[in-house]
Amino acid sequence: MGFPGTWMTSSESVVYRVVPKCACSTIGQIMYYSDHGEFFEGDIHDAKSGMHKWAMDDSQAPITRNVQGHQSYAFTCVRNPYTRVLSSFFDKICGIQRNGRRYRGNLVPKLTYEYGIEVGGDDGKQEFDQIRSFRRFLLFVRDTVRYRRPMDPDIHWSAMSGHVSTFIWNGGKYDKILWTESFNDGMADVLSAIETPHPIDLTAIPRFNESEGHGPKRAHPVEDYFDDLSMHLIYEIYKRDFELFKYDFEDPSNKMPIGEIDLDEVHAKLGD
Repeated sequence: MGFPGTWMTSSESVVYRVVPKCACSTIGQIMYYSDHGEFFEGDIHDAKSGMHKWAMDDSQAPITRNVQGHQSYAFTCVRNPYTRVLSSFFDKICGIQRNGRRYRGNLVPKLTYEYGIEVGGDDGKQEFDQIRSFRRFLLFVRDTVRYRRPMDPDIHWSAMSGHVSTFIWNGGKYDKILWTESFNDGMADVLSAIETPHPIDLTAIPRFNESEGHGPKRAHPVEDYFDDLSMHLIYEIYKRDFELFKYDFEDPSNKMPIGEIDLDEVHAKLGD
């Protein structure tokens, strides 16, 4: 299997396991800047040079050597499951992607037909019942994760623990798991532990939210989207995420973690 979703700076100063919808665009740009003294022009996910990515054949050998030998500091980043799945809905389901099309081609028409999900107009301005459509989307997410139908779970809403675990299975070890919600503090810990060819001033780094503006704005507070049934589905899908990464399942309005991540626990439970 190797190390899917793993990025490494060209200088091998640091290794990062990407978790979609968890500040990955900003982290990638910080890594790129740390080597080159400038940001990648465009979406860092499109970069085909200037850093190692597992998806590029030439990068797989150096990533494997580095990770299995734990030669560089390795980290990943996680996010509250409530806000992450909401972000996936508004970006990937309701939004128009940067190629000008709907995400995954016929996915949205399929969801409209099979689940009754509404997404608004292509201009993102047409009103629709966001709460009702999101709750129906959650049923679809549960079906993909639990039953792998009508498709396998998408990387943007599959459990974070699944992404994090592949790094461990194949011999990787994390030095840090940071929270999106306290990004600067966590990223400062990462940067203080490594040597970068170019210094990074986190206070001056823009947030590279590549999904910003793709879809309609969220019209309600987070907690309004989750009734008892929705919370039951969320726990069924993301139970391990809440437990390992110390998020508050009981209160959807609390996006902040409620405890410290235990790296030994993460390695033990996700290394099975």
